[in-house]
Amino acid sequence: MAMTGVLRPGHIQLKVLDLDESVGFYSNVLGLTETGRDSQGRVYFKAWDERDHHSVILRQADSAGIDFFAFKVDSDATLAKLEKDLNAYGVATRRIPAGELLETGERVRFTIPTGHVMELYADKTDVGNGQPYTNPDPWIPAAEHGIGPHRFDHCLLYGPNLEDTLKLFSEVLGFHLVERVLMEDGKSLLAMFISCSHKAHDLAFVCHPEPGKLHHLSFLLGTWEQVLRAADIMSMNRVSIDIGPTRHGITRGTTIYAFDPSGNRFETFAGGYETYPDHAPITWTFDQVGPAIFYHDRKLNERFLSVVT
Repeated sequence: MAMTGVLRPGHIQLKVLDLDESVGFYSNVLGLTETGRDSQGRVYFKAWDERDHHSVILRQADSAGIDFFAFKVDSDATLAKLEKDLNAYGVATRRIPAGELLETGERVRFTIPTGHVMELYADKTDVGNGQPYTNPDPWIPAAEHGIGPHRFDHCLLYGPNLEDTLKLFSEVLGFHLVERVLMEDGKSLLAMFISCSHKAHDLAFVCHPEPGKLHHLSFLLGTWEQVLRAADIMSMNRVSIDIGPTRHGITRGTTIYAFDPSGNRFETFAGGYETYPDHAPITWTFDQVGPAIFYHDRKLNERFLSVVT
C-alpha cells in the first residue's frame, strides 16, 4: 500500500568476495531466481513471488557490504517531486540514466546522514512471478527451491546521525516511525524502524560510529514453519547461522539470521504486524533491548551487535 508515493523496497546491490560462489549460494541455498547479467559483470536476482525484474544485485568486490539500497515510487511524477523536495531540503541528488541497471528506468541517487547511498526509481520491467494474471495458482514449484523466500523485504543499516536520518525520511519521503529503541539517556535513538507502507518496517537503522554499514538484508517467508525449514536448509548446507530460529519483540516477527559466503548477514523471517501512520510509535527502553531484539533469549549476543559489512 503506497501512502506517500514511495511504494516499497525495490533493490539492493551487494558486494561479494567470490561472485561464482555467491551466485551458487543465492541461487541454490537461498532459492532466488537469476534474471540477468550485465556488461559490468553484475548478477541480478528476484524472489519467486516478485513481479519486477530484480531485487538483489551482486557485484564482485574486495570487501563485502552494500553499495546502495533503492525504493520504488509510484510514478515518474512522484520521482520528480521527491527529487525536488530532497534538493529543497538540502540533499544533493544525481540522476542515474535508464538502463544502467538492467530493465530499470532512471534513478535518483542521494546519500543520507548515516552515510548510506539511497535511490528512488519509478520503472522496472515486470517479468511476472511465473503465474498468469488471470486464474493463477497459489504458488509455483520455484517456491520450494532452496529456502524460497516470497520477496526481498527490508534492510537493517548501521551508521551515525539517526535523528537527522529520521527527519529526512519522515519530513521529505513520507515514512513514519513504527518502533524505536532508546539509549541509556532515555532520549537518543539507539535504533529505529520506519515504514512507507503498512508493514512493521521497510527500513531500520542502528546507531553506529562508522557510516554506511550493512547489518542485514531480509527476506520474507510465509509462516513460522517455513522459518524452521529455512534453518534446516541452512544446516544441511553448512551455512554459518548467527542466531535463531527465534522471535523478535520489535515487530513480533519470527526469524533466523545467517551469513552468506562473503560474510553479509541475511535474515529469513515471517509474521510481524500491520501498522499505519496514525499509530503512535512503540518505544523500547535501553534496559529492555535484549527482549526487544530476541524475545525468547531476552539477551543479545556480541556477534549480532558487532559484525557488520
